[in-house]
Amino acid sequence: MWSFAFLLLQGATAAPPTPTAYEVLRAEHARGADMHTLRAALQRGDTLVQRLAVRAVGRMEREALMGELMPLLQSPAASVRREVLLASAQMRVAGIGWTVLSAPRPEPDASVRAAAYATMGRSAPPTAEWEARIAAGLRDEASAARLGAARGLEVFYRRHRRALVPADSVTRVLERLQEPRGEADRALPLLVALARHAALLASPAGSVPSASWLAALRAHPDPQVRRVAVLVQPTADALRDPSPLVRMEMLRPTVPLTTAQLSAALSDMDDHVRLMAIDRLPRAEGAATLLRPLLQPQRDWRTRAHAVAALARVHADSARPHIVRLARDPVWQARAWAARAAMVARDSVTLRLLARDPNPNVQLEAIVTAEDAVRALGRDHAGLVLAGATFLAKAADGGTMDAHHADAAARAFERISRTHAVTWRDPRVALLRYVVRFRDVHPPVSGLWLGQWLRDADPEIQRIAGEALPGWNTTADPYVPPPFAGEAELRALRGATVEMRIRGKGRLLMALHPDSAPMAVVSFVRLAERGDFAARTLHRVVPNFVVQGGSPGADEYDPATSYFMRDEVGASNRRGTLGISTRGRDTGDGQIYFNLIDNVRLDFDYTVFASVVEGLEVMDRIQEGDVIESVRVVRTASAARRSTGGVR
Repeated sequence: MWSFAFLLLQGATAAPPTPTAYEVLRAEHARGADMHTLRAALQRGDTLVQRLAVRAVGRMEREALMGELMPLLQSPAASVRREVLLASAQMRVAGIGWTVLSAPRPEPDASVRAAAYATMGRSAPPTAEWEARIAAGLRDEASAARLGAARGLEVFYRRHRRALVPADSVTRVLERLQEPRGEADRALPLLVALARHAALLASPAGSVPSASWLAALRAHPDPQVRRVAVLVQPTADALRDPSPLVRMEMLRPTVPLTTAQLSAALSDMDDHVRLMAIDRLPRAEGAATLLRPLLQPQRDWRTRAHAVAALARVHADSARPHIVRLARDPVWQARAWAARAAMVARDSVTLRLLARDPNPNVQLEAIVTAEDAVRALGRDHAGLVLAGATFLAKAADGGTMDAHHADAAARAFERISRTHAVTWRDPRVALLRYVVRFRDVHPPVSGLWLGQWLRDADPEIQRIAGEALPGWNTTADPYVPPPFAGEAELRALRGATVEMRIRGKGRLLMALHPDSAPMAVVSFVRLAERGDFAARTLHRVVPNFVVQGGSPGADEYDPATSYFMRDEVGASNRRGTLGISTRGRDTGDGQIYFNLIDNVRLDFDYTVFASVVEGLEVMDRIQEGDVIESVRVVRTASAARRSTGGVR
């Protein structure tokens, strides 16, 4: 009897089981709704589970939770200590890195010291004292720590641009670090160069870069480093650099070029360079003469489109016949360029024609009247509706407020709210903000109409309605995304790759990163295997920045998902990585972007979920209007067979 009671008592007082890695990931997805699991993992988990729990708390970005992570700075696992530092920066808590580096017992792990220096740069105030503390890492014996210090200085100078004057002593140390000490330092030159460039932007009148340092940059084997040399100080020699990444940087609007140099760039072998040169021609002497051969019908549509837009800025009358021809092009992107050129040339006849084009992305470029805008509100295209609402709002700014327009906007808002998901945020927000202007003068859109949106599924809509109705009860349920993926679904994606074919360009092979961005990977794979990405346009191409696409509307506003994706930030936006496009925290809608360079300024703000392992040259050749032909997910046999285990 006593033994049985003892067993019952033991069972009643035994500690609950330690959460698994999968359970921690699911709790992270809940964003604070399951703090019990996260706290249990922080206190009792193994190294992996604790690290994931720390990352989950950091991604919540609540400074008040930092106290729950502080004890883990004493963890015997370097990976856990490093994650605490990363979480502190994500929560915008300053000083944790300083605390680690100033402890009586020096931090033994170089990767932890690297995280301390890097995170100080993200959270430090703009003072010389903090600059010197971060810069101390440049003298660390470990390559990883020096890399962390360079990263910290880059973001420190970028965040505090013109708020402080970088110390000459620090910038000289950065210049001396340009030559790596060995293979372990091969990633250092680019970050050092970016940090030095950020210092120049922070204080343009500061110390002049040394000639020897600039010479080392220009001769560096990494084209990304040579690209930074152009950012620091352009030279004509860069126009002959073997890498388009460097030549493109010379075509930026701020780089002075002669007519002869622009003329030579028009024959460049790289399409991006050539098109950027066309865009620069309106500033050149004799631009119309240089543009004339580029307007011929045998030229590809991109060349003609850029040339017509350039000519419209040079000589509107000469451009109008070419605008008319471009407006009849079978490629809708060419007609969109025609609409932009017609705006510049004030070609109202062509604009009226294009405002009724069958393609909504052409229509939105040609809105010039309130009638065009109201007609746009009736279309089922997020970008076009947004353009219509934006036009009406600008008209209201100018004093033109029409109740008929308010009614049309209210009807469009109701229709979209009934038939589309929360990810149609941009047009809904624009419409509601416009309608709110009429709340005191137009009874149909007064308090009763607005009040129904206080409990909208989108918190941004709730906020706008609440601000318009002070004193009303604005308590509403928070937005809840779909449930986290099942454990088996995640497990099956370990080691998976993706083959993406770009029509007319070639094949990209990509590795997925379910460990760092599990739900982004799951969402992408679900869309891909449903066939959603096939035949979709890569609508945004910004040379030396990103390629973006995946929208069913071939724009930035029509979502690929019906739900907002949680951000899973932390991985770096290195060249060749893929991320999820957003317009604010936790607003991913399935659109993807490719990083054409190391975009360090995007780090910790965007989810990176994959990386190109074959076909970077294909990625570099993508142009506006290119189409994703197919996306195929390839799972590994071992992952498909595995039936136990967790996320690692």
